[in-house]
Amino acid sequence: MKPHSSCFLSLLFISIPFSSLVIATFEFENPRLKKAYEALQAWKCDVYSDPHNFTGNWIGPNVCSYNGVYCAPALDDPSITVVAGIDLNHGEIAGHLPDEIGDLADISLLHLNSNRFCGVIPKTIVKLALLFELDVSNNRFVGPFPEYILELPSLKYLDLRFNDFEGALPPELFDKDLDAIFLNSNRFRSRIPENFGKSPASVVVVSHNKLTGCLPNSIGEMAGKLDELIVSYNDLSGCLPEEITLLNTTAVFDISGNKFVGDLPRGMEYMQLVEIMDIGKNNLRSNVPKSVCTLPNLVNFNFSYNYFDAMDEACYPNAVPEILVDDKMNCIAGEKNQRYEEECKVAELKRVDCSKACRTGDGGGSPKEWEKPGKPSKKSGAGINRSPPPSSDSSSSATPPENSSSTLIKTPIQPDAHSPPPPVKSPPSSHSPSEQSSPPPPVQSPPPPPPVQSPPPPPTPVKSPPPTTVFSPPPPAQLPPPPVQALPPASSPSTSPSTAPSPPSSTVPSSPFLLPPELGASYKSPPPPVFAGY
Repeated sequence: MKPHSSCFLSLLFISIPFSSLVIATFEFENPRLKKAYEALQAWKCDVYSDPHNFTGNWIGPNVCSYNGVYCAPALDDPSITVVAGIDLNHGEIAGHLPDEIGDLADISLLHLNSNRFCGVIPKTIVKLALLFELDVSNNRFVGPFPEYILELPSLKYLDLRFNDFEGALPPELFDKDLDAIFLNSNRFRSRIPENFGKSPASVVVVSHNKLTGCLPNSIGEMAGKLDELIVSYNDLSGCLPEEITLLNTTAVFDISGNKFVGDLPRGMEYMQLVEIMDIGKNNLRSNVPKSVCTLPNLVNFNFSYNYFDAMDEACYPNAVPEILVDDKMNCIAGEKNQRYEEECKVAELKRVDCSKACRTGDGGGSPKEWEKPGKPSKKSGAGINRSPPPSSDSSSSATPPENSSSTLIKTPIQPDAHSPPPPVKSPPSSHSPSEQSSPPPPVQSPPPPPPVQSPPPPPTPVKSPPPTTVFSPPPPAQLPPPPVQALPPASSPSTSPSTAPSPPSSTVPSSPFLLPPELGASYKSPPPPVFAGY
């Protein structure tokens, strides 16, 4: 028997479901609305707690008037109205998702951010052929990565942050044509698949998990596509692959809180659009080169808590007023707040051979270390084809991506320990992008990436509430809603440092239907707010 006894007339000595008796007396505008009614009533019966009475008006045949339910003309037949989206963000609703969720066949967005839904995501969700945005962040879902959601043909935005998913990341995830991938703050434990660089996503956030091994060499294939990469606070190791220097459109590059070793690869001057670079809390050493500190769009550079023993004059704090630099806890002679000399000497005795540690594309693990003094060897950048970087004084290269700098927070990046995000009042939009070293509070690590062009949006724009920012904020990204005809998308909110772009004008005349507050456009990396007592 379902949690809500009122859902069944069996309490009145009959075993016939209440919905079967009532539906016979209701008149529906079309069969699709009737089917949606049945699915929503089944869902309401699986709700255990609804502290804000969010589903209190889920009564009667007028499903388009239900809280969180949005209707629009069907794309395959504009003459009929269908349920086009569900947005229950910040409802604090407890329960689980029923199998009948697969009967909401016309929805293009499903936003369940910041609730208390638990259990697993039903496999029947694969029936939602028009689903463009799936945001189940900040709930209590469990189990392995739900690979069946990768079968959704229209899916572009995937947000599983702040749940209890576990196990390995499937390689198929990075073969899927997604625009945004948010998996941070779960229990994933595996290597990053070697086909990682095949992903066309503009934002990839996998921080605060237990990922191990090297950063795949295939990352170079994301050149020209990737706007924000956040892999902070995992157990990644080895030397940084030279292929990262091919990321010529990346604005946020955050690898902090891992176990990377060796020197920085040559060619980092080619990362011309980087605004936030956080390599803090690793085991990197040798020199911090001028090529990084003079990147034309750099605003925030954190290389604290490493073992660097030298840096160019341009890298000193306050050397360039426009750049916030955090260099503490290294081995730089004459600088304040550095490591003890003994600690630096011990680290210096361990020589790292990067040719045997992730720079050869062999997918190896941590680098070999010998108890012999010496500097880490550098592998030349030969073999990586790139055109020369624009001169630093060039006006075009010096101009950061639109809207990105305006939202950046110019506070020195400080690596933090992972902790759950604090309660946030503002509802996080399905586009919440990075996360801070310190968990859920507004962090700058996950702002949105630059605008991304995806299929044209449906009729009416829909906006969903933007989430809190975490650690380093990436630049805004604009993602037009899916070419799904069931739901008119709207400009989605941007992540921490982004502005929600408005979606293309709809060709369908203004409709009397209320559309959801947000539909994917720009992404925020910051984690979704967590309500008190979670």
